[in-house]
Amino acid sequence: MAKIAVLIEDMFEDSEYGKPAEAFEKAGHELVHISVKKEPVKGLHTGKKVKIEKLISEVQANEFDALFIPGGYSPDRLRVDDEVVSFVREFSKSGKPLFFICHGAQLLITADALRGRKVTGYKSIVQDIKNAGAQYLNQEVVEDNNFISSRYPDDIPAFITACLNMLKKYK
Repeated sequence: MAKIAVLIEDMFEDSEYGKPAEAFEKAGHELVHISVKKEPVKGLHTGKKVKIEKLISEVQANEFDALFIPGGYSPDRLRVDDEVVSFVREFSKSGKPLFFICHGAQLLITADALRGRKVTGYKSIVQDIKNAGAQYLNQEVVEDNNFISSRYPDDIPAFITACLNMLKKYK
């Protein structure tokens, strides 16, 4: 099964992390939670804590089969870290599955990884997505080669289905 890197920081959107993570684990995939510090991170609404297994300085993109970036304020907090941005940039070039929802696209914008892509994201970052050179599509799920994106929590069931189907193709 796939080894999935999860880039996560404080104030992640609980449902955008929790439901996909549960589905990935139920399907037999391994999640490795990565952040800039080893302390547990907290969800935006419930305060749910997620244990960080690895620091961004301890990992390389080639160690993972897929990358998952949940939304909330987490992506904006992570995008100021150069190592995180480099990791996302490198991973986006790998051709391996890259999953992001809501504000997750902010990390790809900073990594200059959206140019020429079709993606979706939360309505407050639509112009940022377009300015990054991507075509924004207002759909519950957008698949563009190895990228899968969704807009917000209501899209999670379709997002999970698309991600799990892509993981089957890559393994």
